[in-house]
Amino acid sequence: MLLEKLHAIHQRYEEVSRLITDPDIVSDMKRYIALNKEYKDLGPIIEAYREYKNILDNIDSTKEILNKEKDPEFREMAKLELDELLEREEKLEEEIRFLLIPADPQDEKNAIVEIRAGTGGDEAAIFAGDLYRMYQKFSESKGWKIELVDMNEGTSGGFKEVIFNVMGEGVYGILKYESGVHRVQRVPQTETQGRVHTSAATVAVLPEADEFDVELKQSDIRKDTFCSSGPGGQSVNTTYSAVRLTHVPTGIVVSIQDQKSQIKNLEKAMSVLRTRLYDLEYKKYLDEISSKRKTMVSTGDRSAKIRTYNYPQGRMTDHRIGMTLYNLSAIMDGDIQEIIDALQVAENAEKLKEGVVS
Repeated sequence: MLLEKLHAIHQRYEEVSRLITDPDIVSDMKRYIALNKEYKDLGPIIEAYREYKNILDNIDSTKEILNKEKDPEFREMAKLELDELLEREEKLEEEIRFLLIPADPQDEKNAIVEIRAGTGGDEAAIFAGDLYRMYQKFSESKGWKIELVDMNEGTSGGFKEVIFNVMGEGVYGILKYESGVHRVQRVPQTETQGRVHTSAATVAVLPEADEFDVELKQSDIRKDTFCSSGPGGQSVNTTYSAVRLTHVPTGIVVSIQDQKSQIKNLEKAMSVLRTRLYDLEYKKYLDEISSKRKTMVSTGDRSAKIRTYNYPQGRMTDHRIGMTLYNLSAIMDGDIQEIIDALQVAENAEKLKEGVVS
């Protein structure tokens, strides 16, 4: 029963509010951070629970008035009030069911986004650059901060690969829907006969791991330094500022040469390495979910073709939910919130069908 579930959550909320003032908890930073997050996450549910309880109490008292009251005018007022209360009760129950859908614990994290040019040569690299600009514009509109981690420029513009951090509130929970293969259909600048070509770029969105998520042993890491190089391979400086980290147990290699300082490149490389190691475990979790899902809206499957951008027709199609919009220029300027909203609604509806919340 919904009320019983909400009552249990309220008891947990009260317990957490006591725990975060306990000196023993405060001294355990990892647990203190986790409890503070839980307290914050439970807040909207508790607010809805209090309103829901108030509505149920008012429904009971209004029904009691109707049973006892003889005055016709007063009874009519009570009936109108009861109808409004019952309508609000129904809407609030629906809102609460959505609030009770278990959130991915990673949703509140910052994200590391990796865009790689796929099939299509120079045009794929140019398209990867277009996607990077799209996410830059979208992040600006959300008040998020973007920090370039590493890039490998294409010979005719754009990027063969670009990696960047996105920092802000709830970043991963929004950007995770972008993981997958993005296709573009358009006439490349190098095409002389006006033929439409199809190119692709792969987007991987990873929840940024912090030091509490992954314990890195220095003995497992091999560090190499080398001179940074620019487009075409030419050396851009003579100091060994670029850093390559190899995680020996997994074979994961991270190279960063974005900064002139070796220390800053090392910090960025450690952050990316930590995130990629964390992603190995997180991917198992996503795979487990996807085996139970039908539409797989946000499984993190980076080999799935998720979206097509057709320039001649000015349209964008998201294949996961069959959504087509004819405002491609606005989308490429970062106007992708409508798409993400639709994907979130589809995923939540899917979770409700699975019986996640009764």
